[in-house]
Amino acid sequence: MRCLKILTIIVLPLLMIACGSNSEKKSKNFSIETNTTKNAISNSETLTLSIKNSKNYAIDSVVYKMNNQKIKNNLDLSGSKLGKQVIEATVYYNDKNETVSTNIIILSSEAPKIYTFNIINEYPHDITSYTQGLEFYNGELYESTGQLGKSKLRKVNYKTGEVLENIDLAKEYFGEGLTILNNNIYQLTWQSGIGFVYDVNTFEKKSNFKYGKSKEGWGLCNDGKVLYKSDGTENIWILDPETLVEKDHIQVYRNKGKVENLNELEWINGKIYSNSYQNDGVAIINPKNGAVEGLLNFSSLKKKVKQHPTLDVLNGIAYNPDTKTIFVTGKHWDKLFEIEIVEN
Repeated sequence: MRCLKILTIIVLPLLMIACGSNSEKKSKNFSIETNTTKNAISNSETLTLSIKNSKNYAIDSVVYKMNNQKIKNNLDLSGSKLGKQVIEATVYYNDKNETVSTNIIILSSEAPKIYTFNIINEYPHDITSYTQGLEFYNGELYESTGQLGKSKLRKVNYKTGEVLENIDLAKEYFGEGLTILNNNIYQLTWQSGIGFVYDVNTFEKKSNFKYGKSKEGWGLCNDGKVLYKSDGTENIWILDPETLVEKDHIQVYRNKGKVENLNELEWINGKIYSNSYQNDGVAIINPKNGAVEGLLNFSSLKKKVKQHPTLDVLNGIAYNPDTKTIFVTGKHWDKLFEIEIVEN
C-alpha cells in the first residue's frame, strides 16, 4: 500500500498502449498474427509470429524482420529494446512474394523500484537562473539556463553560488541541457534545431551542430563514450561526440506504457536519470533497453526553497563523482540540494 501511494505521488507522464498503426502494411491475402495482448508484450516473454493465410495459398517460405533485422518466428525478447517495434513478414508463394507488417510494443517486465532520499547539504543557487542543465566536470559545476534573451552557460562555485565563468547566448536562442566530455561542453537550444560546442577551459565556442531526427533539444548527458539527448518525447537519442550524428535511440517505457516529456539527463553509475518536465518525479533508466528501473519523488524539495511568483519546477540533476552524491535544483530556485538516495 505504501508503494502504491508513492507511485501516485510520483507523476511521470505515462501513455498507455495504443493499438494498430496507419503505417502497417495491409494485404488481402496475408496478415501477421502475434501472441501479444492489444499489441503489447513483456520483455520477459517470447514473441511468437505466424501468418494468417485468408485464401489458403500454398506458402513456400516466410522471412520475418523486426526493425529491418531478420528474426525467427519465436523470438526471446529479453535482449530487445523496449517500445514500439515494426514487425515485417515477406511471404513467398506461387512464384510471388508479398510483404505485410504490424506494430508491437515491448514493455518492461518489472515495475520500477521506489526510492527516497536524504538531504545532506543545502547550498545557495542563483534565483534568477531558469536551470536547464547541470553537470560536474573535474570538480567544477557547470550550468545551462533558458528563456529567450536570458539564456546562459556558466561555471559556478557550487558551495558559494559564485559565478566563475559566464556566456550569454544570443537573444534568439533558448538554452537547454548540457554535458561535458573530453574538455568539450555541449549545449542544446530548445526549438532552434542547433547545439553549441565550447572549450571547457576557455569557454570559447568551437562549433555548432544540427539535430537529426530528434524533435527538439531538451537534455544531455554522457557515459564517457557517447552523448545521450532527450527531445521532450519518450525517446533518448545516442550521439557520436565527434560528428554529433544521432546513431541510434532508445524508447523509455515502464511496465504499463511509455514515459514522455523526458527532460534533464544525468549519467549516474551506469544509469540515466531523467526528470520529466512539469513533474517532480525522476526516472532511473536502463540505457541499453530504455526500461524505467526506478522512480524518485522530489516533490518535497520545492517546498524548501523561497516561494515567489516566478518559482518553477524541478530541473537540474548533477552527480559529483568526488563526493559520490547527487545535486538537485530547479528553475528559479534559491537552493541547490546535495542528496543521497535511499531504497525503500
